[in-house]
Amino acid sequence: MSRILDWRILLLVISFLTSLQSAKVLSEWKKCGDRECETAMSRVQAIADYLGPDCRYLNFKIGEEIMVYSKLSRKNENLWTGSKGKEFGYFPKDAVKVEEVLIAEEVEVLTKETDFLCLHGDKYTFE
Repeated sequence: MSRILDWRILLLVISFLTSLQSAKVLSEWKKCGDRECETAMSRVQAIADYLGPDCRYLNFKIGEEIMVYSKLSRKNENLWTGSKGKEFGYFPKDAVKVEEVLIAEEVEVLTKETDFLCLHGDKYTFE
């Protein structure tokens, strides 16, 4: 019985470590309208349909409006973060055009591990 328990614990540890290693940090820095990244920076409109590769990305169609809350910087400046209704996620800046700038002065802050998690139901998972 203890051998079965040992194998289960080993499999659980391997599963957890694999999840951690597969976490994709898209950038270590981001630019925001405030230190907490809670203030909308701009309002943009989609100029192309976009379907993201996983649950961290915001999907949209041409013409939809998106509120931008942060922009990845340094390592990966192509991705912005925003919301459309109740949906929130990353999207390529080339798929949108800026309609209105709400915050002109940007603050650069470190990203957090939680910036790159997917929420499925009631649990967080790494992609």
